[in-house]
Amino acid sequence: MFEEDRVQVEYRIVNNSELPPIVITMTEEDNVKVVMNQHHKIWLCLQRKTIAGSAQSLFEKIDMLLDAHLKEQRQYERMDEE
Repeated sequence: MFEEDRVQVEYRIVNNSELPPIVITMTEEDNVKVVMNQHHKIWLCLQRKTIAGSAQSLFEKIDMLLDAHLKEQRQYERMDEE
């Protein structure tokens, strides 16, 4: 990957009993923002390896969503051609 293709991920740390331990959301510029809630600090620390290891699985799930969407769009495209 080229250096200019890399997107900076924004990280925020909050302390809020009503939020989950981790939230992946978007910034105002439509980039990725990860919010970690230190209210759940002990749980986050205990699950750190599982959380880090879930990246590959998360990628695979997003890839499945994308494939399904593209297949659906291709079906619509083929229907329009008929």
